[in-house]
Amino acid sequence: MSFGVEDLIACYARGVFPMAEARDDPRIFLVDPERRGVIPLDRFHVPSRLARTVRSNLYTVRTDTAFPEVIRACAAAAPGRETTWINDGIEQLYGELFANGMAHSVECWSGDELVGGLYGVSLGGAFFGESMFSSMRDASKVALVHLVARLIVGGYGLLDAQFITPHLTQFGTQEITRAAYRKRLAAALPLKADFNRMDQDAVGGAGVAGGGGAALQAISHTS
Repeated sequence: MSFGVEDLIACYARGVFPMAEARDDPRIFLVDPERRGVIPLDRFHVPSRLARTVRSNLYTVRTDTAFPEVIRACAAAAPGRETTWINDGIEQLYGELFANGMAHSVECWSGDELVGGLYGVSLGGAFFGESMFSSMRDASKVALVHLVARLIVGGYGLLDAQFITPHLTQFGTQEITRAAYRKRLAAALPLKADFNRMDQDAVGGAGVAGGGGAALQAISHTS
């Protein structure tokens, strides 16, 4: 299937998303799961050990400073994950979305090294989490905590996890029907959310929003 950025945005707006069969397979197909994983922003659970890691600011968390590197790391083979669904076509499409301000990355840095992160698509008040990676302990989980805080502050109504996994259940991820998902999506799309509002409210450099304590505080105010 061949389509461009406008087609991709239309897919998300109607509740479907693209995948490839494998990293080296050039074909792209659309997925419309019967059951969908969503992470409730108002009931997001941070395990206590992870909360201590987040609060310690073990990693420096930034947004949108290394989007191509994040998606490339998510696409790379890793132990227990010899192939992924992110092919060159998907990399290109999401790179164009990023250039248009509709895709974002949350990145964990250890010094000058990118050690974890995630990326996804922002449309109205919905955020569609696509993939995450980690090369150091809990780095992708820390990125997720910061993403949720950012979405809460930014006025989002939906965090779509696509599929529920054991990794995500610890955060309170729910599995809902396709019909229930579409109702939540329809309610979230008209919202005027702002992915960068947390940066505007924080003191510090661009893409850095007050550290782990601020992230946990934003989450605790809604849970």
